[in-house]
Amino acid sequence: MRKKAIITITSKQKDLDDNTIEVVTPGEFYKEDGFYYAVYNETELSGMEGTTTTLKISPKDFLLSRVGTTTGDMKFSEGNKDKTIYSTPYGVLELKIETTELNVSIDDNGGEVFINYNMVIAGQKPQGTMLKVNIKA
Repeated sequence: MRKKAIITITSKQKDLDDNTIEVVTPGEFYKEDGFYYAVYNETELSGMEGTTTTLKISPKDFLLSRVGTTTGDMKFSEGNKDKTIYSTPYGVLELKIETTELNVSIDDNGGEVFINYNMVIAGQKPQGTMLKVNIKA
């Protein structure tokens, strides 16, 4: 059931009105082993050209995995705290993620994922962030 899809990713840092980033990109959408997957290639616009991003989606978990010029995994599960290492062309970053809200509404035709989370990069002040993913197969 691999389908072509249009994937829209919207990220907004809370408390910053002008800090919304939206990327609309073609990709692939499919279901395997009880999970939905959306896969797309990052572009120069995202600053991660040469990276493939895979979204692994279930009703209670969301995994954003990148491989290429930028490599790392971000796991979101409501009430969960996760620590990960992100490797970029500019260096390695330690990320701490605390998911405060995760809403998943997805089926074989696509759907939406909404995440509220706090992220701490290398010991700096936490950044409240909202992430919305829309998949149209």
